[in-house]
Amino acid sequence: MLACLLPVAGVAEADLDAIERFVAVYFDCETRRLAPLATPPDAYDAKRDQYDATVILRAALAQSPPGATRLLVVTEHDIFIPMLTFIFGQAQVNGLAALLSLARLRQEYYGLPARRELFIERVLKEVLHELGHTFGLVHCQDRQCAMSLSINVTNIDVKRGELCAACARTLGDRRRAVGQGANGADGENRGE
Repeated sequence: MLACLLPVAGVAEADLDAIERFVAVYFDCETRRLAPLATPPDAYDAKRDQYDATVILRAALAQSPPGATRLLVVTEHDIFIPMLTFIFGQAQVNGLAALLSLARLRQEYYGLPARRELFIERVLKEVLHELGHTFGLVHCQDRQCAMSLSINVTNIDVKRGELCAACARTLGDRRRAVGQGANGADGENRGE
């Protein structure tokens, strides 16, 4: 399995390093960091002062290299989909790509002092969540499972940095299928 990491909008190298290490270890896969993607000009919505996740994801998919089995797009932009005020991320269920926004995972976003350890903990939980969707996992009812729905950072903080036993089994089965060539590159989008 080859997981490619695609930064958008000035993501810090240290943040990308932490994400890349986590993906390599948790998913036991090769990783490759791609050259940064410029923010698509049509992604910005001036009325909302946010960026359309679907537009960013579509532009990112065009940059996916041959052989990539997963594409994780990471941005500093605050993102949305039309039906929600904001989302932490969006993914193609049973698909190739996932998008993660770091903006609302930072304490500073809420006017609080920076806490790097807490920020990275949140980021890695949401990386697992969004990539989990690409393997067909849906939102879990176990509030401590990384696949549970998060509508605010408090929900993220309650999660463990891992999957519940049922989601872990499903992920294992789906990862083996991907390893055997079932990429599942045509998925529906799921936002959180």
